[in-house]
Amino acid sequence: MTYASTPELLVLHGIRVSGMAGAAAISQRAGIAEEKTTELLEDFEAYGWVTHVAFGDTSGWTLTERGRDEDSRQLAAELDRAGARHAVEQGHAVFETLNGRLVRACTDWQLRPSEGNRLATNDHSDAQWDARVLDELTALDAELTGLIAGLGAVLARLGGYDERFSSALVRARAGEQQWVAGIGVSSCHAVWMELHEDLLSTLGIPRDASRGGR
Repeated sequence: MTYASTPELLVLHGIRVSGMAGAAAISQRAGIAEEKTTELLEDFEAYGWVTHVAFGDTSGWTLTERGRDEDSRQLAAELDRAGARHAVEQGHAVFETLNGRLVRACTDWQLRPSEGNRLATNDHSDAQWDARVLDELTALDAELTGLIAGLGAVLARLGGYDERFSSALVRARAGEQQWVAGIGVSSCHAVWMELHEDLLSTLGIPRDASRGGR
């Protein structure tokens, strides 16, 4: 039976995976009522685990160092209670075999080398080039479905990444280019990087110690 995380961990960890997020986004991600989410955020702020920050027109909650340590502690305890370490380690190993392909696909979406400029920006005028990238993302989408099915079967909070990736890919195929690797939306790249952070933090692996780098 899949293990359900506590609301406290879902909110705390949701901030870590997102990097920075507002209460509404955290609530949606955690599947917890916004009123309850706000209450927990206020508690966490009092504990020194989170802080609210603003940069120009952007604002949201982010973890403090103390909050990151607390999240890591709770993740390790949950992993042991759920007996899920082996399954998550296997899932992470599969993810790492796919990660390089995702990074290359997103790079090819952003850059299209030309004669004399291997870092030329992709202006998306080459339909065949873009179609090849989208086909690779579609292949990765199929691989991700199986991976998340296994992970979500042991830890419920690891489910849903495949659905979010698929939704972004549908929009990208419909011509909304930012849904491949755009910032500020749940693009294919953004969802993939959140999953990467989720797996690394769940297993207590420093990001700079993982293969793939992104």
